[in-house]
Amino acid sequence: LARRTLFWLKLGTFQFAFLRPVLMFLSIVLWTNGNYTLYNLSPKGAAIWINCFVGVLTIIALWPVGIMFQQVRTLLMCKKIIPKFALYQFILILNHLQAAIINILATQRIIPCAPPLSSSARGAYMTQQLLIMEMFLITLISRVVYRRRYRDLEPPECTAEEAGDNKQTP
Repeated sequence: LARRTLFWLKLGTFQFAFLRPVLMFLSIVLWTNGNYTLYNLSPKGAAIWINCFVGVLTIIALWPVGIMFQQVRTLLMCKKIIPKFALYQFILILNHLQAAIINILATQRIIPCAPPLSSSARGAYMTQQLLIMEMFLITLISRVVYRRRYRDLEPPECTAEEAGDNKQTP
């Protein structure tokens, strides 16, 4: 990887971290003005354009991460990089894709409404309940993947230096 390529890959992931909150702020401002409603999925509505743009930003942000993973996969095999990257992708899919699908189903009134909650409120409630249970399971899996053993904490260079120091002193 060249320095310039690495810069563009960093910029590709940074744009998502910067532009998504900007677009969410824009949607809040449009919502307070009455121009943004989740139910208005027509081409003239702002919701469809902002949500599609956020989807494109997400794909553009995942592309450099995938390229970097392909470059360092063989070098970091001993650090369990493949399960860590799989967890990262799974979390991203759960947070964005699952919530988007449930919100679309709720706005189209496919999720039935229960008497105290509307269809969209029930969809949001379902999303939060599912995320809580799924993230608990991912936390347990992450503990296994990210846990370091005590024998792995000592770098091999330190043990070689200590052996050399013991040989020199009488």
